[in-house]
Order: sequence, then structure tokens, then C-alpha cells
Amino acid sequence: MTTDPLLLLALLILVPICGGLALAFLGHSRRGPEINVAFSALTFAVAAGLTAEVVRSGPVLVLAERFFIDPLNAFLVALTALVGLTTALFSRPYMRIERDRGKMTGPRMRLYHSMYQLFIAMMLVALTTNNLGVLWVAMEAATLTTVLLVSVYRTPASLEAAWKYFILCGVGIAQALFGTLLLYLAADRVIGGGEGALLWTHLVAVKSQLEPHILALAFVFLLVGYGTKVGLVPLHNWLPDAHAEGPTPISAVLSGLLLNVALYAILRCKVLADGAMGNGLPARSMVGFGILSVVVAAFLLQRQRDVKRMFAYSSIEHMGLMTFAFGLGGPVANFAGLLHMTVHSLTKSAIFFAVGHATQRAGSQMMDDIRGLIKAGPTLGWGLLLGSLAILGVPPFGVFTSEFLILTSAMRQLPWAAPVLLLALGLAFAAVFARVQAMSFGDTNLAPVRHAPALLPVFLHLALVLMLGLYVPPFLADWYRQAAALIGG
Repeated sequence: MTTDPLLLLALLILVPICGGLALAFLGHSRRGPEINVAFSALTFAVAAGLTAEVVRSGPVLVLAERFFIDPLNAFLVALTALVGLTTALFSRPYMRIERDRGKMTGPRMRLYHSMYQLFIAMMLVALTTNNLGVLWVAMEAATLTTVLLVSVYRTPASLEAAWKYFILCGVGIAQALFGTLLLYLAADRVIGGGEGALLWTHLVAVKSQLEPHILALAFVFLLVGYGTKVGLVPLHNWLPDAHAEGPTPISAVLSGLLLNVALYAILRCKVLADGAMGNGLPARSMVGFGILSVVVAAFLLQRQRDVKRMFAYSSIEHMGLMTFAFGLGGPVANFAGLLHMTVHSLTKSAIFFAVGHATQRAGSQMMDDIRGLIKAGPTLGWGLLLGSLAILGVPPFGVFTSEFLILTSAMRQLPWAAPVLLLALGLAFAAVFARVQAMSFGDTNLAPVRHAPALLPVFLHLALVLMLGLYVPPFLADWYRQAAALIGG
């Protein structure tokens, strides 16, 4: 049965917006966490329906060409809705424990739940819009919602982290705005003025006619602007603080969703810049930022003592690896980058789910204070250990598959980069595994908590990552191949 894609798209955006409005009034109630889960589940159901429609009927262009769904953003829509749902499930007991301990009050619970839904809505708008100006607006709105979420505890450290996030990402998003204006200037000379000059489908049709010098300048500003949101070095300073000081569910969606959507924005712009310039500058820029991010993050991982900061630097490392893969370009590297997007989102959010419950039991985020997780709670301890092994690229998890494809592509296309990446990945492995091993084994010092942890999302995500390491379903492989072809390079 065919469903009207316009109806599905409208529901995809309106359901989380309505959820945000409802939870602004009901988020503090006893059933507030369940209402949050219900809206997230409905969003996921609609996203699954829309994705199935795109797989069945091909790309969708609706609402006077203002919204566009193709294989590149369809799989990200489904991934965003899935991680949004599992994070809502995880946050049920987590936020209740925070409230019992006095860190969350009624007004803060309303703020948390309503901003969570609005954040998901802005991510979905950014992914589905065909207008690059609306994409910028949605990214800015997502910044504002996550600033409020990072600062929800109202401690000096969380307020400082939120201001740092707001200022650095505000400056970055201003660079992206200037890049968007330059893109409009180039399109105005070919397409003419009006909204059509910012519609991606119109721009990609005339990309070879766009002024290359303007596109070169535009891409630099767009890469720096959206690269700040991705957390690329040296634009990454906001990310560890935001992860460490905000609620752990927000760390999960920042790593699992926001960074992906910002990288998606860069990819859409790269397609236009490649078509206009034809000199490889966008690819070389992404390769440079990617390698720098992987190497710097690997060295900084050695110095971390806060578990959430450590995995924040791990996110910087993996976003750098994805950026490098898309910079290399070509069918295999792009396929690997898209696969890595998927498995990193699932694995890193699973890790933060486990870390959140572990830090609540220890009463501290310092790794020296967390010991004997497996003895205190075998499912929690094994969840964190397996998640850490997965993100470190241990086979047969999907991260190993995507990293193997990226490294083999580097050996073929950019041989000097492969040993640099291998060395950085080795350093990251040693830093993370040593600390997670110490937290997982030995005598326990962890106190019980009142609400049982939600560990189903942890093992659901890890099961999906394991499956993608052993077997990529044909429909998903075709999906990735189509998306890889759209990115080009």
C-alpha cells in the first residue's frame, strides 16, 4: 500500500514539534518520561514509513520542492528517529534518578523533555529540507535547543560549557551563513534570484555552471562553519565540555545525531563545490581536517580522566575518520563513510547509555572512582565493555568493517595517510581499552540505585552493530551504494 509522502513528511516534522509543546506543560509530571517515549516512538514509526516509501518509489520532492528525500538523507532520517527513540527509553530511569537526587526539578524536567523533542524536530528538518537556507536555520535552532539542554543542571560548570558551546558554535554557524550567502550569489547568476537559487535540486542541476572562485570561497566558509558543529580539530573545543557537563542522554544524541547532521550539510555542499570547481580542493580540505582530527583526538584521549570527556574525544576521532573517507571520495570510501556514520551513531550512543548508568551508581564521572562494573551489574559492565570494544574497531563489529574499508581505500588512493591513521587508531585503542578494562573488572565500589537501568537500548544498538559487521542486508547495501554515488568524488 502506497502512502502519501507529503502526509508522512508533515507528520515527521509535526509529531516532535507537538511533542515539544505538550511536554512544555506535562514534562514534569510522573508520566512525563513515558510521554517523551511515546512521541519518539511515533516519530520513529513515521520515519520508517517515509523511508520505506523512498526505497519503494525513489526520491521524493514535495511542498513546492521545499522538501527533498533521497537515499542520502533517507537512511539518516531513519537513524535519527531510531536513536531518538532509544535515547528517550534510556532517559526514563536516568532522569528520574537525577530528579530523586535533586539535580532536576519540575521546571527543569519540562525544559529537558520539551527541548529534547524540539531538537529531534530540528534535526529532521535539517535532513529533509531542499533549501540550504532552511538547513542553516534548522542547524541554528538545534544549537539553541542543545544549549538549553547542556545547561539544564544550572551548575557553574554546565553553564560555562553551555556558553562555550553557544559562542563557538554561534561563530561557526555565522561562517556557514556567509558561505550560504556566497552560494546564493553564485546561483543568482545562473538560476536567477528567489528561493530557487537555494534549492539543492536546482543547484545540483547547474553545478558545472556555477562560478568556481565563488564556490571555492563558499565551501571554505561552509566547511569551517558546519565543521565546528561536526567537532573537527581545531574547531572542537566546545564538544568535550558539552558532553561532560550536560545530561548523559544529551551526550548520546550529540554524538549520535548532531555531528552526523552537520557532516551531512557539508556533504551536500561538497557535491556542489566539486561540480563547479573540478580541482579537488573540497576533497583535499576534508582529508586534511579529517587526518588532523583523528591524530589530535588520539593523543588527547591519553590525558582524559573524566569518562564522558574521553568518549567525547573518541567522537572527534571518528568524525575525523568519516570526514577523511568522504574527502577521499569514490564508491568504496563513500560507502565506508556512510557505514561508519551508522555504526558510530549506534555504538557511541550505546556507550553513553552504559556510561550514564555507571556514573550514577558511582556518583562520579572520574574513571578512578568507577570500579568493578561487571561485578556490580554484569549487564551494565558487559554493555560498556562490549560497546568500547566495538568503537575501538575490534572484529566482528561493524566499526571494524567500516574502518577496514576506509584504510584500504587510503592505501590505494593516498598511501602516506594509511600508516598515520593506523598509528592514531592504535593510540586511541590503547588509551580507551586500558581505562575501560580498569572500570569493568576488579572489586566494586558502586552503590545500587532506586530505578533499574534501561539496558535494552544498549544491547539493541550493539546487536545492530554486530549484524552490520557480519552481514549488511542487500536493501541496506543498495541504499549505501546509491547514497555513495550521490556524494561522488
